[in-house]
Amino acid sequence: MNNFDFTKWSEFLLKDLFFVTTSKDANLFNSNAGSTPYVSASSENNGVTAYVDAEPTQKPNTLTIARNGSVGSTFYQPQPYCASPDDVRILTPKFEMNIYIGLFFKTIIEREKFRYAYGRKLGTKRIQNMVIRLPSTIDSNPDFKFMENYTKKLNVKPITTMQAKTQNSSFVVNDWKEFYLNDLFCFERGRRLTKENRFAGDIPLITAGFQNQGVAEYIRTDVCKLYSNKITIDMFGNSFYRGYDFYCDDNILILIDKNNISLYAKLFIVTVINVDKYRYSYGKQYRQKDICNHIIKLPVKSDGSPDWAYMEDYIKSLPYGDRI
Repeated sequence: MNNFDFTKWSEFLLKDLFFVTTSKDANLFNSNAGSTPYVSASSENNGVTAYVDAEPTQKPNTLTIARNGSVGSTFYQPQPYCASPDDVRILTPKFEMNIYIGLFFKTIIEREKFRYAYGRKLGTKRIQNMVIRLPSTIDSNPDFKFMENYTKKLNVKPITTMQAKTQNSSFVVNDWKEFYLNDLFCFERGRRLTKENRFAGDIPLITAGFQNQGVAEYIRTDVCKLYSNKITIDMFGNSFYRGYDFYCDDNILILIDKNNISLYAKLFIVTVINVDKYRYSYGKQYRQKDICNHIIKLPVKSDGSPDWAYMEDYIKSLPYGDRI
């Protein structure tokens, strides 16, 4: 069912399928910690940015869509929650929706998010008038049964692990030492790649972005350098370890280790680098000068050098570390 017959799909307005409303919750960012999910403008954690000590105001089995920040990020909400009135709009279905149909809608709506950015917020009217394409029945109504069955067939066997919990969960960071990234890595910048120089293929092209780990498309080309087993940092400070062959555009910096660092230690370093990504945004992009001045703290051996073995052992000890 991976190949859709789009000739049987029709266009629908979101306002014909959902009530689009604004939360009346107060700003709860500074509320005491609690158990109620607080949904705001985020593309991570199902849009939940905090758990607050407040009574839920929004019903489950609804969708949330970010109107600014991570514009267009859409999530199915399976439990009662609170939502930011400034950052989120609530989509309450006018039809009988379940989690499978909700997840199908999430994916379809998020395909439209490229139309919106920090300069063009996704307000209530724009959401109401958003046109989406859906599988339809012979009488041109949404084919909810198809959506449900398709999503159900995507279920896969859960990943298992033999490691129930982390043994070394408490760091003594005071014992760690600061290192400049460019003392540990050389770096190269990716290359700008025009459409004329890329063709459909099976090698990921990496660009700036958090979703899909920055994979824009799969291509083949003769003009870009092929990398593998490297850490990348994009213009927003997002860092990933890539244990596969890839190309990248000029929004990406590729870190080439000066020592033979294992993939486990690289995963450790990526996590440390990502702690600093809050420093970078559209107003302050991560560039080559930043990598030269970027300092990270790492565990060290008695001689003050990075303790690669400790980093590797820590990653291996994590739940699912045995599946890397």
